[in-house]
Amino acid sequence: MHRRSLLAATLVLLGACASAPDSAAGLPTEQEAFWSALREHCGQAFQGSLAAGNASDTAFAGKPMVMHVRQCEDDEIRIPFHVGEDRSRTWIVTRTADGLRLKHDHRHEDGSEDEVTQYGGDTRGEGTTASQEFFADEHTAALIPAAATNIWTMEVVPGERFAYALRREGTDRRFRVEFDLTTPVAAPPAPWGY
Repeated sequence: MHRRSLLAATLVLLGACASAPDSAAGLPTEQEAFWSALREHCGQAFQGSLAAGNASDTAFAGKPMVMHVRQCEDDEIRIPFHVGEDRSRTWIVTRTADGLRLKHDHRHEDGSEDEVTQYGGDTRGEGTTASQEFFADEHTAALIPAAATNIWTMEVVPGERFAYALRREGTDRRFRVEFDLTTPVAAPPAPWGY
C-alpha cells in the first residue's frame, strides 16, 4: 500500500509540474516592468530632441520631434516617431516567447513601404525595468550590412523621460533622442501608411 501511495503522490507532483506555466510564456520581471511603463503612456505624445548624433543625422538637427504611443495591443506597441513633417517612422515593440523585439516600420507618404524597413532585433537578456537593448537580427544584417552590429536601446523613466538610442559596435556611430514625459503634447496626425 505504501508503494501505491508513493507512486500516486509522485504522479500528482509530475502532473503539477507539467501544468505549471512555461517560463517562456511570460517576460522576465524586468521586461514586464519595462513593458508596463511603456504601456502606461498609451495614447499620449511627447516632444523630444536630438541628444547625440553625428554628421549623418543632419535631417534631425533643429527639427521638432514627437513620439506618440499610438497603439497598444496585448503583445504589440506601435510608436510613431515624427520628425518635422516627416511621418515615415514607426517603432514597433513586440513581446515574443524569448523577450522583446524592436522593428522599424518605414513608409513613404503614399503609405507604401520603404525599401529599408522592418529592420531591428531582439533582446538577449532581461535588461532593466528602465532600459532594454535590442540586438540587430539576421534580416537587418542582410538588409543593411553596415548595421549588423547595431544595438538599439529604449529607456522609460516614468514621469521623466523616454529615450531611443542606437550604437554600432566597433564604430563611433551613436544616435540618441530624448522625450520629455512630464508634459504630454497634442497627438500628431497618423503616421504614413496607417
